[in-house]
Amino acid sequence: MSTHNVWTHKGTFLLAAVGSAVGLGNLWRFPYLTGENGGGAFILVYALTIFAVGIPILIAETMLGRASRRSPIMGMRFLARTHKTSRAWESIGWLGGASAFLILSFYSVIAGWAIHYTWQMFTGSLVGADAQTVSDGFDALLASPALLTLYHTLFIIASGLIVGLGIHKGIESSLRILMPALFLILLGVLAYGFVNGDFAAAASFLFTFNLAELSLEGWLQAMGQSFFTLSLGMGAIMAYGAYMSDQASLTRTAFAVAFVDTAVAMVAGLAIFSLVFGAGLDAGSGPGLMFISLPLAFAEMPFGALIGGVFFILVLGAAISSSISLIEPVAAFLVERFDLTRPQAVFGMVLASWALGLLTVSSFNIWAETGLFHDLFGRSAFDFIELLTNIFMPLGGMLIALFAGWALTHSEVMKEMRTSETWFQVWRFLVRFVAPAAVAFVFLRTLPQVHGYLIPAIGALVIVGAFAAGRTFLVEKSQEQ
Repeated sequence: MSTHNVWTHKGTFLLAAVGSAVGLGNLWRFPYLTGENGGGAFILVYALTIFAVGIPILIAETMLGRASRRSPIMGMRFLARTHKTSRAWESIGWLGGASAFLILSFYSVIAGWAIHYTWQMFTGSLVGADAQTVSDGFDALLASPALLTLYHTLFIIASGLIVGLGIHKGIESSLRILMPALFLILLGVLAYGFVNGDFAAAASFLFTFNLAELSLEGWLQAMGQSFFTLSLGMGAIMAYGAYMSDQASLTRTAFAVAFVDTAVAMVAGLAIFSLVFGAGLDAGSGPGLMFISLPLAFAEMPFGALIGGVFFILVLGAAISSSISLIEPVAAFLVERFDLTRPQAVFGMVLASWALGLLTVSSFNIWAETGLFHDLFGRSAFDFIELLTNIFMPLGGMLIALFAGWALTHSEVMKEMRTSETWFQVWRFLVRFVAPAAVAFVFLRTLPQVHGYLIPAIGALVIVGAFAAGRTFLVEKSQEQ
């Protein structure tokens, strides 16, 4: 990869990685999980798992991207060949590319809902609306394939145009404007919530340390959140890492990404639940929180229509910063493998993902309870595609940790990390043993046929497998020497 395919500024990778990590999950899932699982107790467990699982794999995935200077698929092909390991490791790139493609198909549909609510807010359509009106409006949106397809199309075109403009003119330029703007909007909404909502109730919900409310399921959710929130295992971090400056610190950047991602989720939680509790509503999670509870809260507050419109612009911006990171891994592969121009590659990827997204559109209306996917898999197309990504991403993340931990030599890692021997040893222990075992738990939780009592046993098998993989690599290296 030539030098022109490196971020213009060293800090751009931080913006790109944060942009990829900060998405709808930060706004509607993480704050709720925190409040429902012991507040500060959940945050403590999450912080520990971020350190032991998220950050080591984030460093590993970035390292693989920067070491190869290629797209995830071509990069893993290159690294497997140069390290004389099995070509099966190339599956890391394919799993990432497949995850990005599948996620974009349904993420674009759901993010498109924010277009609808931005319009509703700014036009004042929901001012003074009661709970039934807001709920019926959301149901009507989901029941309309035409509206969902329109918003899905607009959103994915906007994302594709940014990536199609290139690394510098498109992705880098947009992130340098988009991310600071999003942070300012978020702080503005927080200030509004502080003045007009119930800030004390929100802070109590999120931060009161209650260990008794943290169940085993809460621990597992914290573990899963520490992995999924950083966009690991879907090719985005590896693709962005390929453009990372050699001078940028992998360790400092990884810690910064994790800190900013968590801080955004916390601030968003304070802002959102201040408004929700201020309006006398119950805490919730997912689409119900974002598209029913919040519009209802804005409908009852001074200047609610204006602030609500600005808030949904924030939602759209966070979604676009994530969606462009989903397009890049596959588009970069198409450019490298088939010598396409960037606009051609982006068009091909976006068109295919848009077409697949029509299955998600139909999952909310035409095929909500019937259809081929229900007959074959007992679930909607949207649920099935989401299940696939929840399998592919942890599996890819586990393989990234094992490859970086065992296949890369001490000198290679030190060349990339440029860190102390102590931190190197800590990182290598975490990425070889702790992170793969933890991600295995996340992976197994997504498999409906695996019973809870089997998870510890299979987790132990993964640890044994990690030891075995390491021993194999060490034997191969000693034989080469």
